Amino acid sequence: MFECAFIYVAKGLNAEKQIAVIPSDTINMNVIGVENYDEAEVVAKEMVEKGCTAIELCAGFGNEGIYRIKKVVGPNVAVGAVKFDFHPAFGFKSGDEMF
Repeated sequence: MFECAFIYVAKGLNAEKQIAVIPSDTINMNVIGVENYDEAEVVAKEMVEKGCTAIELCAGFGNEGIYRIKKVVGPNVAVGAVKFDFHPAFGFKSGDEMF
């Protein structure tokens, strides 16, 4: 079974409430909403402990946020990111300016 995660970030989210697992015969997709980069780091570590070998980050993560997650999970976990230069849901700011 392939364990992976999608982490999205926005003010007001709570990783204990904004969480779901979408199962299939071959993949478990863990979807978690976090309020900031600090919470994202904690969740990313938990996902690795759960067995995730791939983590995708939403466009709310700027370059600094992506770097922070990659650093905390280490070289054996693939980290990818959806990218906007400036996120439309964040008033066209990068997550790096907000989190």
